Amino acid sequence: MTDSSPLAAKPQVLVWSNPWHNLAFGFGSGLMPKAPGTWGSLVALPFVPLWQLLPGWGYGVLLVLSMLFGIWLCGKVARELGVHDHEGIVWDEFVGIWMTFWLAPQGWHWLLLGFVVFRVMDIAKPWPISWVDRHVHGGIGIMLDDILAGAAAWAVMQGLVALLA
Repeated sequence: MTDSSPLAAKPQVLVWSNPWHNLAFGFGSGLMPKAPGTWGSLVALPFVPLWQLLPGWGYGVLLVLSMLFGIWLCGKVARELGVHDHEGIVWDEFVGIWMTFWLAPQGWHWLLLGFVVFRVMDIAKPWPISWVDRHVHGGIGIMLDDILAGAAAWAVMQGLVALLA
């Protein structure tokens, strides 16, 4: 299939009928007509306070498992839709936003700040994120640019924690 695949143009049927597509599309948030990555990040945000209840090592294990699962999931769904990286696939944003908050303080102001920092990194795609986005394909490519954006946002957040907390 190509990027003009009927499934790629109308993924709603699969998102609501296939649990793998539902997860990849962030419980439907990736179907939003404008800024699906931002909507996906917003839907992932309420999970952060839950993950922050885990010890740091437990949150880290959750991140690694979410990344590995995401490589498989995003690759599978992209193949089934017949596209390289459908904009509605937002599991990668879920993992990126979760990375941003690993070892960060709890609180709504930190959630807001981290959300903004992650979205800036994900949208601006500073090097090497932009290179990865253009040159790495498949499930790893879909995930890796957001993993790197999450890691960059995490570094910024840790710097801000050191300055402000």
